[in-house]
Amino acid sequence: MLSRSLGSGLILRLLFLHPVATGNCSGNGQELLKQLQLQADLMQDTSLLLDPYIRIQGLDVSGLKEHCQELPGVFPSEHALQGLSRRGFLQTLNTKLGHVLHRLSTFPQDHLRVQNLGMVKLYIRGIRSNIHCMDQLLRGSSEMTEPPLASRGTSPPPTPASDAFQRKLEGCRFLRGYHRFMHSVGQVFRKWRETPSRRNRRHSPQWVLQKGIRRMQPSVRDKRLVPRGQLPR
Repeated sequence: MLSRSLGSGLILRLLFLHPVATGNCSGNGQELLKQLQLQADLMQDTSLLLDPYIRIQGLDVSGLKEHCQELPGVFPSEHALQGLSRRGFLQTLNTKLGHVLHRLSTFPQDHLRVQNLGMVKLYIRGIRSNIHCMDQLLRGSSEMTEPPLASRGTSPPPTPASDAFQRKLEGCRFLRGYHRFMHSVGQVFRKWRETPSRRNRRHSPQWVLQKGIRRMQPSVRDKRLVPRGQLPR
């Protein structure tokens, strides 16, 4: 009964955050960044996927649960994510979430509660839409893009093994890595939301938006220049 109530609460929290649809992007970079961080923080909650998976697959017993550890190389570490440019980070995140959607589609329906699984898939698509919008804002900055980590040697999600027990373990390890990855993503977005230093202010969404507005109104700015003779000494 407790787990059912917890699941219902998470569903309501998922519905409360309304991911924007691709092509319907808001110009409010700070609000978009706040939503991305909240979405990442919510998706790190293991009660969404990992906990019900462990319970349904019978892995919640001593001697089995200990084997459910993240496999290295499937998801990048927080240190690697922090070292990326902002657009490089968004591209990596978008690529990895695409891998997650593909992997979740291979899970039999009885592996997880169908309601949770369907909602998580929908929510991941919403996060990717918000990533698209944030990338559109950052395109106006001077920051250079770079290949996502996935194209520089990071392994894609492993192909499920043929043995039934190994499939259970691989699914468990994948979900644990996914939740840890979303925790790392939330940490990166949290740092983005901190007051930018003078050196990094040019890469903030707010600065990008203001820069775009100034570029659109050069004539207005030029017409309001004060004559040189009237400038204070």
